[in-house]
Amino acid sequence: MPPGQLSYPPFRLGGWAATRPAEPATLDLTDPFSDMLRCVRCRGGIFLDARFTAPWCVTGQISAEDCARLARLHAPAHIIAYHYVLAGRLVATVAGEPAVEATAGDIVLLPRNDMHRLASTAGLPAAGVRDLIGPGGGRGLPRIAHGGGGAETHIICGLVALDDADHPLIATLPRLSAIDLRRARGWIEASVRYAAGELACGGEGAATIGARISELVFVEAVRRHAERTGLAGAGRRGIDDPQIIRALAAIHRSIRAPWSATSLAREAALSRSAFTDRFTTLVGTPPIRYLMLRRLQAAQQSLRDSPKSVAQIADAVGYASEEAFSRAFKREFGLAPAHWRERNTERQKPAA
Repeated sequence: MPPGQLSYPPFRLGGWAATRPAEPATLDLTDPFSDMLRCVRCRGGIFLDARFTAPWCVTGQISAEDCARLARLHAPAHIIAYHYVLAGRLVATVAGEPAVEATAGDIVLLPRNDMHRLASTAGLPAAGVRDLIGPGGGRGLPRIAHGGGGAETHIICGLVALDDADHPLIATLPRLSAIDLRRARGWIEASVRYAAGELACGGEGAATIGARISELVFVEAVRRHAERTGLAGAGRRGIDDPQIIRALAAIHRSIRAPWSATSLAREAALSRSAFTDRFTTLVGTPPIRYLMLRRLQAAQQSLRDSPKSVAQIADAVGYASEEAFSRAFKREFGLAPAHWRERNTERQKPAA
C-alpha cells in the first residue's frame, strides 16, 4: 500500500461500529485533528423540520428533556446543536457574539448549546420555538411552519450529544459559526432529506438513520471548520495535550486578538515559562511565532480569495498597521502582500 494511505479501521459513533469501506481512503498521517475526531464518542439525532416565511424570528435552546423526547437521547454529558439550511437564508445570533448569516448549503453550529436566535433579518420580535412545534405525521418528525408569508427558509435541526463534557474538540470551536458545506452538499443534502423523510414516516429504524446522518454531518462541519481556520495542521501532540489545546483553540477562535505569551499561558492555566516550553516542545514552534504564522496564513487566504485591501486584511488578522503586516509578510514569503496577490491571482486565471 502506498505511504500515507490506509484503509479506515472501524470507528465508533455512539457505540456503533462503522463498516470498512471497500476502497482505501487517503489519510494525512500528520493530521492530529483527524485523530481527535476519530476518538469522539457521540450520539446524534435529527429532531425538527422547520419551514419559515419572512418575516420571522425564533429563539430556542435544546434541553436534556428535549434530547430524550425528540431524539431519544438520555442524560447526555454535553449537547451540541446545529441547523442545516436546505433552502433560503437566515441570520443567527448568540448573546455576546457577532451575528452570522447562513444560506442553503450552510450549517449553523452551536457547540455549547447556547440560547440562540434565528431570523429572516435582525431586530425582529421573537417567538419561542417550543410554542411553534407541531406534531409530525404519525410517529414522525415534529415540524414548524411559521412566518409572514414571504421568502421561505427551510432548515433541518439536529443535535449531537458527546459522552465527554470536557472533550478538547469543544474548545476548538467558536460559540456560533456558519460553516459552508457546499463542497459536500450533494451527499449531505440528499442524506438529510432522506433521514427527515424516514423520520416523518416513523418507519422502523428511522431514528437510527437520523442519528447516523446527524453524526456524519457534524463531523463534516468540524472538518470544514478545521480546514478553514488552519487548526487541522497544528502539532499532533499539541492537540493531544488538554492545556495546550486551550491555547491553540484561543488562537484559532480569534487570531485578531492581541495575544501574548502571558495571556495564552493564562488560557492554558500554566505559568508563562512552563507554557512556552511545553507549547514549543509539543507544537514544534514557540507560541508567538505560531500565532504570527497563523495570521499570515489567514492573510494569504484573504489576499487570494477576497477583494479586501491590504490594510483591511492587516487589520482583520491582528496587525496594528499595514506597514508592520507588510514587513512580516515579506519576511516570511519573500514578496510584499500586493505582489503576492497579483502573482497568485494570475496563476488561478483560466487559460485563454
